[in-house]
Amino acid sequence: MPKKSKKRRAWTASEVRDLKTLARKKTPAARIAKKLKRTEGATRQKAFSIGLSLDSRS
Repeated sequence: MPKKSKKRRAWTASEVRDLKTLARKKTPAARIAKKLKRTEGATRQKAFSIGLSLDSRS
């Protein structure tokens, strides 16, 4: 049975804006990921790459 391959989705400007807004409000990383329909890992990675801190909020 072939594995389903996941396609990477580029981050849109509005997603990055939402990420920044939610991070400033100290929203937990898991909740941010769910709102953006991304994995928590992808969300944390993007936040790190643009210099945002999600601390180690769960």
